[in-house]
Amino acid sequence: MVHHIPGPSGRLEALVDDPSALCTTGTPGASDPLRPPRAVVVIAHPHPLHGGTMHTKIVFQVAKAFCRLGCAVLRFNFRGVGLSDGTFGEGAGEIEDFNAAVDFATARYPGIEAWAAGASFGSWVAMTAGAKDERIKTLIGLALPANLYDFSAAARSPKPKFVIHGEHDAICPLRAVRAMYATAVEPKELVVIEAANHLFDGRLHEVAEAIEDLLAPASS
Repeated sequence: MVHHIPGPSGRLEALVDDPSALCTTGTPGASDPLRPPRAVVVIAHPHPLHGGTMHTKIVFQVAKAFCRLGCAVLRFNFRGVGLSDGTFGEGAGEIEDFNAAVDFATARYPGIEAWAAGASFGSWVAMTAGAKDERIKTLIGLALPANLYDFSAAARSPKPKFVIHGEHDAICPLRAVRAMYATAVEPKELVVIEAANHLFDGRLHEVAEAIEDLLAPASS
């Protein structure tokens, strides 16, 4: 469902996927329509100045993976992207946008645990904002640009951190992600997708499977 949520630079275009309405497909562990979502996940997209939007393939596939885990998902366009108001905010503005998206998501799903997720530039936004927000309980980053942005706030956070990266990422080398990951406090997990490039072209199903494996509900 499309929404226009209030942001610091005007309205932000957003989509909400509710597992009870859109994503229950018979997959084991999928949401029961009568139960509340397991969590609400706010997803940040890749860099706005390099074509990133909430419709980027990696964002779409990650959203569907979270839905199959029984989570509600909010993906949104940063300021200046799609129908979102404003212009690129040099990173600081996009963190403000992410915080506004979390405000909307947690108000829509009161009492539901919130997770922060993002891809590429969006992973820095989500993990940095999420590390500082008490409402966010889990940090998930894909294709981390650890060679370009400071992930120290996320690395220092005691919250669970899940990182998924492509083995052959030429934009954000795996060695930079491993170096950042080595400094991160527990709990943490890193999954490397073999032969994958920056946005996991041709390997998106493996990314979705990794998310479902990493964040599967604990056995009762």
